[in-house]
Amino acid sequence: MKDFLQTCFDAVEPAAALFEDKRRRLADELGSACRAKVHPCSITPVRRSLIFLCTHERGKRLGVVSPVPGLIDELKGSEDHVLLEGFRARMRIVQTTARNAAWLRTILPHLNARPLGLKKSAGFGDRLGMATPGHVRSVRKTQLAPIFAQQSVRENERTGRSPRDVLDDAMWGAFQEGWIDGFGADADHLKTAEHVAAFADAGYSFFTIDPGEYVDNEASRAPVRLLGQKLQALPWDELETTSSDLQQALARKPIDLGTFKAAFNPEDIGRAAAKYGRAVAHTVRMYRHLEQVAAGRPFEFEMSVDETDSPTTLAEHVYIASELRRLKVKWVSLAPRYVGSFEKGVDYIGDLAEFEKSFAGHAAVAKTYGPYKLSLHSGSDKFSIYPIAVRQAGNLVHLKTAGTSYLEALRAIGQCNPRLFRAIHRFAVERYPADRASYHVSAETARMPDAAALADEQLPVLLDEFHTREVLHVTYGSVLNETRFRARFFESLRRHAEEYTRIVEAHFDRHLSLLS
Repeated sequence: MKDFLQTCFDAVEPAAALFEDKRRRLADELGSACRAKVHPCSITPVRRSLIFLCTHERGKRLGVVSPVPGLIDELKGSEDHVLLEGFRARMRIVQTTARNAAWLRTILPHLNARPLGLKKSAGFGDRLGMATPGHVRSVRKTQLAPIFAQQSVRENERTGRSPRDVLDDAMWGAFQEGWIDGFGADADHLKTAEHVAAFADAGYSFFTIDPGEYVDNEASRAPVRLLGQKLQALPWDELETTSSDLQQALARKPIDLGTFKAAFNPEDIGRAAAKYGRAVAHTVRMYRHLEQVAAGRPFEFEMSVDETDSPTTLAEHVYIASELRRLKVKWVSLAPRYVGSFEKGVDYIGDLAEFEKSFAGHAAVAKTYGPYKLSLHSGSDKFSIYPIAVRQAGNLVHLKTAGTSYLEALRAIGQCNPRLFRAIHRFAVERYPADRASYHVSAETARMPDAAALADEQLPVLLDEFHTREVLHVTYGSVLNETRFRARFFESLRRHAEEYTRIVEAHFDRHLSLLS
């Protein structure tokens, strides 16, 4: 062990993962020295020092130990002197602050968010800042590219977090588990230029633009006379084209989509433009603004119209993709509004054969006009459609999950703190009528099982029931902002962090095995 430790202290560049047995033994020694639990996978030899993450009663801390001056002097904090296998070394244990997170990224560049390209990928929203270790353990069993930081402005407002909070929490989780293969950070459902700049400044690598408020859902069924008025009112100057040029480009002859040719008549294209024209113009504005604020830093871009009233037709998808390409937008993924219902935290609701037929068309467009990935928003627990997506689009798939990790936190609380779970359950039932307003859900509180009739050990099973899942899912903001719950909620998860990590890992194993 002494020779091994000497090798670690001789390392200049960040060393590869240590052998598990040596890593665990070293974690025990470091833990004894700093009187905390050291996470073995985090131990990283670099610049003749060891960097690691540990947890004690006041939460997670960053540690550095070194027998020589240099790296350890860059980290400001109180210092101890320790003896490790005969090596006299200095040790500093500091808080996991934003400043120290920024410092760690300079030492370990793989902890910076980066673009992921066209690899099949999955996004892991984490509303609590505690789920990333479970996400890492699950994705490590696959070939998927991960986005460990993924949050929308709406989610941040409801949880009281900032873009930097979300990114830092994900980074600490990745560091804890020794993830060195890179990850992305998704600024999800952005609607304003101000929000784009805030996430760009925080270091995000992936930007999802939501132009939903610019989509004209009436255009799909408007009378021809009204359709003409809608077309005339489009911002043609911003779109840098004319109605006649658009018709010439898309309705003049069949479009080759690889496995088939699609023919669209002038009305098909007119309705597509009337429905999505303003959304395209807004997306282009946001893209060009992002290019400015990114100032040369590479980023990935997604357009999302999933939260709109009516499904995106083949003609509409072709219109969106052809216009984005003509206007020189570079995008890595697109989220149409698919057929069927994508409700929060539950499986797909709809005809799977119809979904596959429609998704095959979307995949053909993505391959022809890109290639780019088809993004599955509200993708949590949509187990029945993952094989279809992979079958039709291959690697051109991106999965987005979010609230399902919060639900698994409630499962953990149901196991370790039944009294708190019962109180949250009652509160969620009360809050559901108000909190469901901004979500597409159909759960009914009257159809929820009676938690009072269940024994404590049966409570986690409620998380497998449709109505309970949706009610608990959409009330997360109210629960986390309720004074009588917040401290107890996080304290319960901190005390049982490993149990929560294992629960998240198992839950995502089910997701990712089907997607793989």
